[in-house]
Amino acid sequence: MADTFQLEIVTPDKKVVETAAAEEVQIPGKNGYLGILPGHAPLITELAVGEVTFRENSTEQHLAVAWGFAEVLPNKVTILAETAERPSEIDVKRAREAKERAEQRLTSGDASVDVERALDALHRAEARLDVAAKNQ
Repeated sequence: MADTFQLEIVTPDKKVVETAAAEEVQIPGKNGYLGILPGHAPLITELAVGEVTFRENSTEQHLAVAWGFAEVLPNKVTILAETAERPSEIDVKRAREAKERAEQRLTSGDASVDVERALDALHRAEARLDVAAKNQ
């Protein structure tokens, strides 16, 4: 069995990652994180908002992702995400402001607030901040 697999992470705008030397990847699935190693059984999963972590040449890399799908094959993982950002691409100030806005909406007591949308915004901002912190 091979020690690595091909990994592609794609958004509607660009190909964010393309490597044939991924050693492992952790994906934020809709029902929790999935750890993928070479030779993994085939599966398709819906992505949640969170952090994709992958190891290539013994170096760990992190991306903030939001929504999409992942296809896992024994020798290839393809992640189709609505958004995917490397730590250096994240505007920390903007992410903090988005987190504060979402928290204010959730604690406002206003019945007209779309709670699901506010929670999505909060989770996305938290994921972006977590990934950005790994760039330091």
